Amino acid sequence: MGAVSGLGDSYDLPNYVGELFNVTPNDTPFLSAIGGMTGGKSVTSKQFTWQTVDNAAAAQTVALEGADPTFAERTRSEVINVTQIMQYGVNVSYTKQAATGNLSGQSIIGNQPVQDELAFQLDMALKRAARDIEFSFLQGTYVADTDMATERKTRGILEAITTTDVAGGAAALSQTMIESALKGMADSGAPFEMPVIMANSFQKQKLSSIYSSALALAPRDRNIGGVNITTIETDFGQVGIVYDRHMPIDDVAIVDLAFCKPVFLDIPGKGHFFVEPLAQSGAAYKFQVYGEIGLEYGPEQFHAKITNLATS
Repeated sequence: MGAVSGLGDSYDLPNYVGELFNVTPNDTPFLSAIGGMTGGKSVTSKQFTWQTVDNAAAAQTVALEGADPTFAERTRSEVINVTQIMQYGVNVSYTKQAATGNLSGQSIIGNQPVQDELAFQLDMALKRAARDIEFSFLQGTYVADTDMATERKTRGILEAITTTDVAGGAAALSQTMIESALKGMADSGAPFEMPVIMANSFQKQKLSSIYSSALALAPRDRNIGGVNITTIETDFGQVGIVYDRHMPIDDVAIVDLAFCKPVFLDIPGKGHFFVEPLAQSGAAYKFQVYGEIGLEYGPEQFHAKITNLATS
């Protein structure tokens, strides 16, 4: 199994009979929970921004009778991210599209489930795009394009978080680490509107072990964007736990979903994620899946991460 580079013909894309199983999972919990490939917001620039502002710390602020006030204005800060280009080509020969009865493999008795190769390959490309977006929104490293030779890349949530970064020190994930991360968020002003802990399979099992007591488990689960979220009780309210296979094995993130959304650069007359035919040449169907997308995550102080955890 694998991929074909270039033209997909009747030799490189053989037909088989029997039930077809997809061995690559297509779940995208982070993307799904914050709007998917149809939610979010649209922009008119490949670079997009949002702002943050902090107020003075609370104090017993007083003044003398008859005195002028103390003048103190608050400055705003700009946060910048970019949309990245997601582009996938599908190239299927006329012969391959037509020869649905041409069978390979050991058996020639049974049903051949793929009767439209082009539609099948386009569907696989769309699913790949969603998985690649999920990975980018979690682990993406920011690159701003400076010329046509530079591929711009959106900043993922893990790179974005700098204020509350709890060092795991290659030790096993613990409740103390999680409480430290939550405290860091609280001390930085996080409102805890929709916080979830995101972890891969190994760290998810560690979380289940840590919060397995009836006292720690919240009485109900939640469903956000079709993603089932188990909730736990903490000093700062209920926090969800989400299994995400695209998280690094040695990191855990606490993300407030309320402040995250996909951002799309709409292409005039086409939309923000679309399939279109390419110029005809030769005896083949040529299509592309195209979209430009980035991540908005609000104030990075509203999130936290625990890094360099033990993985065995």
